[in-house]
Amino acid sequence: MNALLSAHSGLRWLILITICLAIVVSFLNKTSSIIEKKQKIIYLLALVFSHIQLLIGFILYFFYSGKVVFSEDTMSDTVIRFFSVEHLFGMLLAITFITIGYSKGKKQQNHSKVFWYYLIALILIFASIPWPFREALEVTNWA
Repeated sequence: MNALLSAHSGLRWLILITICLAIVVSFLNKTSSIIEKKQKIIYLLALVFSHIQLLIGFILYFFYSGKVVFSEDTMSDTVIRFFSVEHLFGMLLAITFITIGYSKGKKQQNHSKVFWYYLIALILIFASIPWPFREALEVTNWA
C-alpha cells in the first residue's frame, strides 16, 4: 500500500508538469492547423500519466483508503467528504476533460481545443488536490 500511495503522490508532479507544458505548447501554437509529433507526444504524456494516476487512485480508493467511508456522516465530515466524494469526482472530471481535449485536438488538429480542455482540467485538479494549506483536511504527510 505504501508503494501505491508513494506512486500516487509522485505521479501527481509528472501530471502537473506535463499538463502545464501541454497548455503552454497549445497556447503558443493555437494558430497552427497541424499538431506535430513532438507536440502530440506532450499532449499524450499528460493523457497517459493521468490515466495511470486514475488506476492507482481507484485501487487506493476501493481497497486501501482509511479516509473513504460511506455512512450517514459522510457528507457532514469535511475530511471524509473530501476523500470519499470531492477528490474522486473532481479528478474524474479533470481526466475526462484531458481525454476529450486530447481526442478533439488530435482529430481536428486543433491546439486551441487542447488548450481549453487541459486548462479546465488543470483548474479541476488544483481544486481537488488535498493541499497541506487546507487545514480542514488534516493532511499531515504531504510529500
